[in-house]
Amino acid sequence: MVNLSLYTVKAVIMLDSEGGRVLAKYYGRDYAAAKEQKAFEKGLYEKTKRAVHGEIIMFDNQVVLYRFHEDVFFYIVGMPEENEAMLLVILNAFSDAVSMLLRHQISKRIILENLDLVVLALDETIDEGIVLETDPNAIVARVTKPRESLSDVPLSEQTLIQAYQTAREKFGTALLK
Repeated sequence: MVNLSLYTVKAVIMLDSEGGRVLAKYYGRDYAAAKEQKAFEKGLYEKTKRAVHGEIIMFDNQVVLYRFHEDVFFYIVGMPEENEAMLLVILNAFSDAVSMLLRHQISKRIILENLDLVVLALDETIDEGIVLETDPNAIVARVTKPRESLSDVPLSEQTLIQAYQTAREKFGTALLK
């Protein structure tokens, strides 16, 4: 039977070279409890720790694609009937975006120092298991896009507090002139 669901990804996991969690995001209810997640991650690491070139495996009745960078494993978990090529495109997009954001220095220390960027890149790639973007350049552009100033947003689209802050900024600027 063909899987026609938009929910492609069940989990994205990043583990260090000793099997410790760097980042993990689970979509769905399969691994709702932290204890189940830790057990899944431990088993996944034990099965993949020797193959650092990145491959595809079936683990716990799920398709898992993974890649190793310096001292971090990137995992993408999907349903057993999921298209492996699509999961590979997702894995490549996310890991390439992280690489670009971190200036091609992917290590546990660098990832933890820039965890906000990595999580934003993940959120721009996948939302609740649905793939949003597969172009790493577009992901990086969205993550690094500067926030627009409140003064650039029309007054009719601002909340009451935002409108107050905009008025306060303009009043302060007017006084300084």
